[in-house]
Amino acid sequence: MAIVDSWTSARAARQVLALARKLLSERGQANSLGLAQDLIGRMGALAAPAWPAVFDKLAADFNPEPDAVLRAAQAYADAPGTETLRALTELSEPPRQELFRRLNRAPGGTGTLVRMRRRLLEGLKAHPDWRMVDADLLHLLSSWFNPGFLEMRQVDWNSPAQLLEQIIHHEAVHAIDGWDDLRRRLLPDRRLFAFFHPQLPNEPLIFVEVALLADMPDAIAPLIAKRSEPLPASSYKTAVFYSISNCEPGLRGVSLGNFLIKRVAEHLKRELPRIRQFCTLSPLPGFAAWLQGLSSLDDLPGLKPAQRERAAQALERLRHHSAAALAGPAALEDEALQADLRQLAAVYLIGQTPLPGGDPVARFHLDNGARLERLNPGGDRSAKGLKQSHGMMVNYLYDLDRIEEHHEAFTQGEIATARAVSGLL
Repeated sequence: MAIVDSWTSARAARQVLALARKLLSERGQANSLGLAQDLIGRMGALAAPAWPAVFDKLAADFNPEPDAVLRAAQAYADAPGTETLRALTELSEPPRQELFRRLNRAPGGTGTLVRMRRRLLEGLKAHPDWRMVDADLLHLLSSWFNPGFLEMRQVDWNSPAQLLEQIIHHEAVHAIDGWDDLRRRLLPDRRLFAFFHPQLPNEPLIFVEVALLADMPDAIAPLIAKRSEPLPASSYKTAVFYSISNCEPGLRGVSLGNFLIKRVAEHLKRELPRIRQFCTLSPLPGFAAWLQGLSSLDDLPGLKPAQRERAAQALERLRHHSAAALAGPAALEDEALQADLRQLAAVYLIGQTPLPGGDPVARFHLDNGARLERLNPGGDRSAKGLKQSHGMMVNYLYDLDRIEEHHEAFTQGEIATARAVSGLL
């Protein structure tokens, strides 16, 4: 039976590849569209075991012709100009990019390519030669999913049930515990916004949840309590981004979240002019693992000798506690221990974020132009929060007038930091 399945998968892969080559060779637009629709149908029916053979061939057989590229490059070097540059550009582009473009023009093509990349990413680690296929897909998807093409919509309790089910399923930061939980997150003092693509109108790509509060929060539990009472509109002074979730793994690496947060902030600023502060209440998912693996602070740049010494002393004190004890609820009541964790969290965020291994959430917000505003020990007392960050949470402040300034500084390795955090070093 396994032999039959293997033969069937290989045959299906060959049929897909034969159609792909035929589609690339087709010149007429009408015939091209029909072939693309046929290929999309076959790709949709392709079983998982057949995909590696397709990706192998896309990586090996759909590349530019080296000799032709070399000749075109020499021609451009000899006589730089519009025509020689155009010829070089055309010849150096992998044929699979044109294949993907032709697929994208057909109904259902965009979704097919996104799902195709999802499958490719699942096997990329074991097949590094697929990276060139991934690079082409990412290049094209980044253009096709440019925020200028995306529609931002507010999701509320009156949205279609299918969409609400997807929100529940894809919430990745603070799990939604059923319909009652979701309903509370959609009451008037909460907002939920998502990006949609015209070719995928019923599929949210990414969504952000917002709480409208009087002040900057220091704990997540009150924000996601199912039975909390909604605040009156007169008290809204602060918009808090407390969760952002990507819905489509096939779009990994395509910038969506940073644009969504900025667009939501501008929308809320127009809708609710009394809101003066935009911030986050964010997890610190890499902190506990970083702390556990930390043997020395010598590799962290930017720390002054006195700061490094104080941090080393805090680290030494923490080593007297087991990992289980640090992740236990009793640790939240130990003020001295929490002070050490807070100090080392500041070191982690300021010293490690610009380096490999920095916290991904911190990198996202700081690169997005936010300021590191405040640390909140015990901000997340859930089992997940204790395990990942010893309960620590972070506020990042989005000053809409200084976002670009802070982003540019971060690209130069500088982190915009409030004194409340920098003073902990």
